[in-house]
Amino acid sequence: METKVTRATFDEVMVPCFSPMQMIPVKGKGSKVWDQNGKEYIDFAGGIAVSALGHCHPIMIKALEDQAHKVWHVSNVMTNEPALKLAKKLTELTFADKVFFCNSGGEANEAAFKLARRYALDTFGDEKDEIIAFDKAFHGRTLFTVSVGGKKVYADGFGPKPMGITHLPYNDIDTLKAHISEKTCAVVLEPIQGEGGIISPTSEFIQGVRALCDQYHAVLIFDEVQTGNGRTGDFYAYQGLGVTPDILTTAKSIGGGFPIASMLTTEKFACHFKPGTHGTTFGGNPLACAVALAVVNQISKPEVLEGVKIRGQKIVQGLKAINEKYHLFKAYRGKGLLIGAVLTEDWVEKRGELFNLAGDYGVLILTAGSDVIRIAPSYVISDTEISEGLKRFEQAIAFIANKSLS
Repeated sequence: METKVTRATFDEVMVPCFSPMQMIPVKGKGSKVWDQNGKEYIDFAGGIAVSALGHCHPIMIKALEDQAHKVWHVSNVMTNEPALKLAKKLTELTFADKVFFCNSGGEANEAAFKLARRYALDTFGDEKDEIIAFDKAFHGRTLFTVSVGGKKVYADGFGPKPMGITHLPYNDIDTLKAHISEKTCAVVLEPIQGEGGIISPTSEFIQGVRALCDQYHAVLIFDEVQTGNGRTGDFYAYQGLGVTPDILTTAKSIGGGFPIASMLTTEKFACHFKPGTHGTTFGGNPLACAVALAVVNQISKPEVLEGVKIRGQKIVQGLKAINEKYHLFKAYRGKGLLIGAVLTEDWVEKRGELFNLAGDYGVLILTAGSDVIRIAPSYVISDTEISEGLKRFEQAIAFIANKSLS
């Protein structure tokens, strides 16, 4: 007999690291999902900027089914065709010469930070070990990556932290100039801060960071876990900024929902990882790489990237139209389909209620930082789905607004 599970089952059997919504999705198609009761939701969340091609895209299904009849796992004692084809494609699309595959954004960043430290040690000696990161940044949940991240609430409470990590204000080039030194081995940043509130860099800041890294022989690492793979309308966000990093990490949408991540870099840095210095059991898994290759081949098409920009503009226009009635947003941030709507002071305390109520009305949204509603849907979301999602979102807003007036 099939086991019946409900939201209460989560509290019974799962480690309470999360507090998920009451609904449990059981089916998805395109930019819609349905829960156990058959209720339909417009997906403006995209699995937290993951589902680039929506749910159950035929291209992904075919890639998975084809590979499922070939080989599933070989480990790192040998390579496999899907991994090599995907790595080749990524080097063709980017600045990179070399690729390291793993399973999550945190693992990709762990590899990047270790590589930067190894490069600095090999090239300049063990005194050059400082990693500079930025306030409000998020780089993963391992002890190393959460320590590099800029939120103390995530990093505190686990005992001694890795040393040699400095946090500075994002978008403050003068503070970085005053601090960076010959001891700095790497500077890591998100081209758009995601969890920190969808904050874009100024041109002065991003250009200045690159120049300072060059001056002090520090590795520039771009964490494109959330911004990468077409999310901003460029295949990688750095391509729209005019600044090229030395190492780039990516995950989330590269697999369209299948767990896979990668670190991209050049031969200059890659050669400092020798056999045995770093590794992974499941990284480069044939199933994951086959699906990711299908995703990358599709989302790297110019018409898909252009569609990301057009859809993002339509959503922002819709949010502005809603705002004319309810005055809950004071600014709009982001690029492409990574959108942040900043709540006014009166609405910040209602953010949690708005998140939950939007779900009740049948639209899935996200939050970011302390005062931002985040929207990150699939790149193929239709105009009809955008309109319907905004309509349902407005219904949730209207309910809260009317309740406040009563």
